[in-house]
Amino acid sequence: MAILELRDVSKSFGQGARRVDAVREVTLDVDRGEVVALEGPSGSGKTTLLALAGALLTPTAGEIRVDGDDITNYGGQARTRYRRDRVGFVFQGSNMVPFLTARENLLIVGQFGGADRTALRLRADELLEQLDLTAVRDQVATSLSGGERQRVAIARALMRDPSLLLVDEPTASLNFELGVLVVDALLSEVHQRQKACIMVTHDDRMAQRADRLVEIRDGRILADRSSFETL
Repeated sequence: MAILELRDVSKSFGQGARRVDAVREVTLDVDRGEVVALEGPSGSGKTTLLALAGALLTPTAGEIRVDGDDITNYGGQARTRYRRDRVGFVFQGSNMVPFLTARENLLIVGQFGGADRTALRLRADELLEQLDLTAVRDQVATSLSGGERQRVAIARALMRDPSLLLVDEPTASLNFELGVLVVDALLSEVHQRQKACIMVTHDDRMAQRADRLVEIRDGRILADRSSFETL
């Protein structure tokens, strides 16, 4: 069963001679328990597609459904609630609160919505251990390395148990060993908790670890295949 459904989704910016078609008639499903790697050159529409799925942008045409709900034209508070409760974002910049510790950066996100504090602490410690961050959990964000901050950002995105994960270049600042750790943690979370995930990546080695590989060029999907198929 698909968590994310995009039907003939397009997004344009500007008008007339200045019009740019960033995403063109994209139809894509991401099933429960599935990680889809999204590959394509710069300017191909990858980040725009993530922003549409996350209700950061409204499509020019087409329909977007998440868990069966039509989010295409969500506005105001509905968009805010959707992003807060149902989507976990991981951007290239970690966007951590600099004066909080790694653990506190997770807890502050989890506290929105009145969740049980004991359960939140247990969940934060579980994620920090899973991403090999236990040793730095009490260090403030400014003292962490770029790779550590990126892993904290991934843990933070998982704190509220979102059904949809939208991940933009999660391994860009990591070496191969840490990149594998991060991608495998995402896979484990998605498979065990039956979430859906789109992961933008330029690293073929990481894309191969996903369940499916989707290639996008000039805003259109060119290929959609199992990452285990011969490329």
